Amino acid sequence: MNAIKIIPGTVLDISKTGGVMGEDFLNNIFYISDGIMLSYIREITGIDGTTLQNWVKRGWVLNPKNKLYSKEQLARILIINMVRDTMQLSKISYLLEYINGDVENTCDDIISESKLYDYICRAIAESNLGKGDLDDIIANVTADYNECFPGAASRLKKAIKIIMLSYKATAYKNLADAELKEIED
Repeated sequence: MNAIKIIPGTVLDISKTGGVMGEDFLNNIFYISDGIMLSYIREITGIDGTTLQNWVKRGWVLNPKNKLYSKEQLARILIINMVRDTMQLSKISYLLEYINGDVENTCDDIISESKLYDYICRAIAESNLGKGDLDDIIANVTADYNECFPGAASRLKKAIKIIMLSYKATAYKNLADAELKEIED
């Protein structure tokens, strides 16, 4: 695969952010404010407001407070958005629950959504540079993770691998669509 052109889960050109993605990208967005409006999330992700509100209604994303979404909520939205073309939303929801349990109960989380998004972005960047097989890449990017209970690291790595495979499947699907469009035109 070629270099990353779009920040994972967004419609934003990575070159316009100075190559920043992952937790640094999120921190830049939330540098001034603790929350962002739905309209800004729509600009970042390209997802329509109805879809986002549906995700909230279904419990896949927490309700915004005072119409503002937090960094953790945005990270979750970006993760869902990056794999939704190749994975059913119910399976994405299950996978995120596998990692962090109930969306409303942060006490059962093994990792923050923003750190999970960061690990995923770092794994994407390393895999695009051809720095080894996927399991080695995931082990490398999660090396600083401290388990909150026995087996949490294994669970996290498995989930990141599934997300990465789905993300790559989406990238290949988009390449195939572009190739097909060329011969159709």
